[in-house]
Amino acid sequence: MTAMTAAPGLPQSRPLTAADLETMPDDGHRYELIDGALIVTPSPAVAHQRAVGNLYLLLRAGCPDDLEVMLAPLDITVSDITVLQPDLLVAPRTTLSGRKMVGLPVLAVEVLSPSTRLIDLNLKRAAFERAGVASYWVVDPEVPALTAWQLVEGRYAEVAVATGEETVRLDLPFPVAAMTGTSKGS
Repeated sequence: MTAMTAAPGLPQSRPLTAADLETMPDDGHRYELIDGALIVTPSPAVAHQRAVGNLYLLLRAGCPDDLEVMLAPLDITVSDITVLQPDLLVAPRTTLSGRKMVGLPVLAVEVLSPSTRLIDLNLKRAAFERAGVASYWVVDPEVPALTAWQLVEGRYAEVAVATGEETVRLDLPFPVAAMTGTSKGS
């Protein structure tokens, strides 16, 4: 279950910040901030991880040398009060060093879970859009389905939807074709 909560010892009279987030324990939960609100999610289920792994392999196989595909957890600080960890991201290699990303990814990908569905489709999508992340994909392993948005004049425009055994072809952040219904072991 995902919770938007206040943690013991954290300030409650102001929005939480990236600095506050750094005080959270390393306990297997994912801690993110959206507009100063703490979002805590548990570790994901097998179907979620299978989809993330398969998509990672697909993206990694086509990734050009100047970009890199990364798995969560990796903080993306889009403002002092918004720190996100997409399930997958593609970023310029120059933005990746140390513990954090310095800059923005060119693609953020979320794989839906029952506990994160509304956050991924609404709050996180809006946060990545405001931050200027060029592409945002959402994968629903239950359907299966993939929906892709691209930033057009500062707003996300839906550029592709594929369900079942359909193949989706996308050009950004680099050319890729994926069949949504072909996850090993599902």
